[in-house]
Amino acid sequence: MLMIKIYTIGVYNSTEDSYFAKLIDYKIDLFLDIRQRRGVRGSLYKYVNSNYLQTKLKELNILYEYIKELAPTKEIRQKQKDADKLKGETKKQRTSLGAIFASEYRKQILDTFDFDALANKLLKLHVENVVLFCVEEHAEACHRSLVAKELANKLNTKIINL
Repeated sequence: MLMIKIYTIGVYNSTEDSYFAKLIDYKIDLFLDIRQRRGVRGSLYKYVNSNYLQTKLKELNILYEYIKELAPTKEIRQKQKDADKLKGETKKQRTSLGAIFASEYRKQILDTFDFDALANKLLKLHVENVVLFCVEEHAEACHRSLVAKELANKLNTKIINL
């Protein structure tokens, strides 16, 4: 049976070269974009804006898929913003998710998402190295860590945070 590895990647504190080098170095063959909005303001991280990103991934022979159903809702994101404000940190400084965010995200998103169908799709695609993407630098500060745990459990594999 094919062994699929699950990776996560953020964009903050990367450069275009370092970002795509990681995808190449780890032989990523499927890129799962799980952001609510597929763009980043400003020019610093323009390489992860949807159109540019998809073009670049295609050049690298990396499949791209957007799974909006795994993105936190505006209301759930607001709970994290409130927690960040209480801690006096910005989204870019965050190193962990708030308990309320994690609880609401689990109830509203993870508990209703069909991970069996996603796991089966990955197996049918014959991919070996799948990366989950959102913007935060640290996986523990992002919903992608929660998604990665669920998916890794379904596939009986480990998670590597890039």
